Amino acid sequence: MSQFPWNPAAATGVGSHPGNDHVETLRVVFGELPDLPYLPELPDRGVGADMIGRTASLLVELPVEVQPSGWRMADHPGRDARRAKEHLARDLDGLEEVAQGYEGPLKIQVCGPWTLAGAIELRYGDKVLADGGAVRDLADSLAEGLAGHVAAVRSRVPGAQVVVQIDEPGLPGVLAGTVPTASGFGRLAAVEPPLVSERLHAVLPADVFTLVHCCAPGVPFDVLRGAGAGGLSLDLSLLRRRDEDHIGEAVEAGTALFFGVVPGRGGTRLPDKGVVAKPVIELWRRLGFDPGALAAQAVLTPSCGLAGASPAYARAALARCREAARVLREDPEDRED
Repeated sequence: MSQFPWNPAAATGVGSHPGNDHVETLRVVFGELPDLPYLPELPDRGVGADMIGRTASLLVELPVEVQPSGWRMADHPGRDARRAKEHLARDLDGLEEVAQGYEGPLKIQVCGPWTLAGAIELRYGDKVLADGGAVRDLADSLAEGLAGHVAAVRSRVPGAQVVVQIDEPGLPGVLAGTVPTASGFGRLAAVEPPLVSERLHAVLPADVFTLVHCCAPGVPFDVLRGAGAGGLSLDLSLLRRRDEDHIGEAVEAGTALFFGVVPGRGGTRLPDKGVVAKPVIELWRRLGFDPGALAAQAVLTPSCGLAGASPAYARAALARCREAARVLREDPEDRED
């Protein structure tokens, strides 16, 4: 029996999709990815449907509003924060409709505390990331809000085994000290890795399978694994040979690996399923691991979100990930017995 909540040879998506029809998008996701569907995000709906606003709407007792410079902490929730809550409520209504009777793993995504802290401004002054106490409060608030969100998903889809993905595309910049100040003229100080792991760990729900997604160059493997997530989601095209030792350590530790193998946008023509699966199979072979474990421990995804793609391409990308994931199980080396 697999140690993961999904069956071997699974595929899923990262999160965002094009368009603004959330019910139709859910039907596409559940139709193309029956082994690991997810609650898609539709940023084309405008402010409040974006990654930052959507997650900020989950914060408990930390109201936000939109200013010309972006999202900012406020005394009371602004109009766009209320709109974000309404978008999410409609998405959950659609999920309940489309997923009626579904039993199995179901992934949801939220922005991580460090990327969020690098994007939201304090009421008067710089970004949240500039104030260690504010970052702590943000992480604690997000943890409480995320727990409530998980409960809401479970109530809508009682048969779901919820999988939580924390999106941290801004994390390498936080660690390197390259996040710009609110004015844009300076850079915020780098944060020490142990503190980054600690705050990230505080957000991870204890009663669900969790993974961290980082589709940026320079993935901080040690920091992410130190946070205690059960899986890592990566853009395979951005990995370098020097990263392979980290991948090997993650495999040995039993960490699930979500490999982004299909571009997030492009034409409707995609490489053959065997071509898509080949880099993952070759990486596994180079690392010297049992081929029979590959389909269970690796999940295939697009390289990042699909918001910039056409609806036809988004559907095709998910289908190709599903087809390629089955190649991992069908690879001849997986049939030694």
